[in-house]
Amino acid sequence: MRREVEVKIFRTHNDAVLPERASEHAAGWDIRALEETVVSFRSSVMVPTGLKVAIPEGYEGQIRARSSLGKKGLILPHSIGTIDSDYRGDLFVLMTWIGEGDSYVIEKGERIAQMVIAPIPKARFREVDLEHLGQTKRGEGGFGSTGRF
Repeated sequence: MRREVEVKIFRTHNDAVLPERASEHAAGWDIRALEETVVSFRSSVMVPTGLKVAIPEGYEGQIRARSSLGKKGLILPHSIGTIDSDYRGDLFVLMTWIGEGDSYVIEKGERIAQMVIAPIPKARFREVDLEHLGQTKRGEGGFGSTGRF
């Protein structure tokens, strides 16, 4: 059974919509635009949500693109954004338009992203000699080395 995590949230504007899941088993909570925003071709815009969150220590909030918008050409240029547990500022979603036409109009209240709450393990880095990294079948194969064409 999954452990429930409390994420504190504050609306900075009366029109802000709290995150909601589209289905019972959805991994992410939909995030909506606070206001109408025009995104010009190949430009990036920070879309306000009207929200502030307190992600619990030991977790991060991942801001991911909604597949339906990516299909149209509206993307998150950094792929996944991270909300750290010590961030308390306004939540914006950075979006770029690469689709057809000169611009895309994000409507007020439109679902623009998803937020996934993910655990972050404690880690420490220990410098070692190269031979202590160990060998694997993949070795140094990088980009595309494990895929089939």
